Amino acid sequence: MTSSWQDEIDHAVDRRFEQLVAVRRHLHVNPELSGEEHETSLYLYRLLGDEGIEVQMGPEGRGVIADTQGGNPQGADLSPCIALRADIDALQIHDQKETEYRSQREGVMHACGHDAHSATLLGTVLTLRDLQQQGSLPWPITWRGIFQPAEETCTGAVEMIEAGALEGVRAILAAHVDPSRRVGRIGLRSGVLTANCDEMRITITGVGGHAARPHELIDPIAAASQLISSLYLFVPRATDSMDAVVVSIGQIIAGENANVIPEQVQLRGTVRTLDAEVRKKTVSHIHQLARGLAETSSTKIEVHFGRAAESVNNDPRLTEILRRAGSEVLGEEQVEKIARPSMGSEDFSYYLQHIPGAMIRLGCASPAAGNSPLHSPTFDIDERALAIGAKVMARAVVRWSDPNRWAERGAL
Repeated sequence: MTSSWQDEIDHAVDRRFEQLVAVRRHLHVNPELSGEEHETSLYLYRLLGDEGIEVQMGPEGRGVIADTQGGNPQGADLSPCIALRADIDALQIHDQKETEYRSQREGVMHACGHDAHSATLLGTVLTLRDLQQQGSLPWPITWRGIFQPAEETCTGAVEMIEAGALEGVRAILAAHVDPSRRVGRIGLRSGVLTANCDEMRITITGVGGHAARPHELIDPIAAASQLISSLYLFVPRATDSMDAVVVSIGQIIAGENANVIPEQVQLRGTVRTLDAEVRKKTVSHIHQLARGLAETSSTKIEVHFGRAAESVNNDPRLTEILRRAGSEVLGEEQVEKIARPSMGSEDFSYYLQHIPGAMIRLGCASPAAGNSPLHSPTFDIDERALAIGAKVMARAVVRWSDPNRWAERGAL
């Protein structure tokens, strides 16, 4: 039997469910790539402002920060502040779904659920605000909503932190949709949830010329193909089989003509690891392979590691709060323990370098929505997940704010 404030959360979310679906679909129809989220940010800024939420725009008009309106309406002292984060950027993927809300922007799509994350966060903060105004909460709460740009390029979290998104914040929560779980289930894992991800760029320079006379040239494409094979074969073979390492090349840039061997080839990819020492050794091994191939192929090979996301490391106490909230909403049997970390990455980890936090996996699959994975051109969600996510996250905020917890522990 749930208490009255929990019932009030559920009723408030349910009253806004159609609004959350409409917002999610608007964002899905009008996606914007990382670094270009101006219209999305303005849409959310106006929507939140019209609801009476205190809002400020992120740097360069991208991203939105929403805050508790005037604190507790009864005038009590403010509680410690907890933040909730959603991402708002889309991917360079063409939407192939046949739905009324398919993307209307050629080659751009919300294929990672960021539209759903934004709608879920909207539902959470509006529900909390509604209950604050009604005086329906058991104690004062102070929250901040962070609608973050550029998650896919691993730059948005840092931008929002530099803009002050974490000032005065003591903890942070987030949800990520999960098409491997059916709607009505959530996944939780205390500790490491995602992998370290290092972006890798390799430039191979040779001597270009006519394709009919490769013996007169130094072919960087031949060297590139050999290097890719070496990375895929020898990096795993040099790593303990109990340690996860994934090296992937996602882009090869070279040449303009079929009958010309180019002077240069550029490879772009990622290196994903779970352990800091394994990460260090893998980077060193990649440099070693490049040096050896450069010598044998007479090419010049430069390896550069750029943007990186650390592992998301879920705080145990926050994870337990989310588990309890999820059990109340869905039942204990629907709250699943994630057995091992994902080799995917999340720039949510940047927030966790400053404050404790936790992320849940929000089931979104159903026969109606299909079973397409993240980053696929037919990805979709069962929109009931929006309400489930908002109910779980709102409960977690209230439980985290319990003054008895703070009196007993003094902090997380």
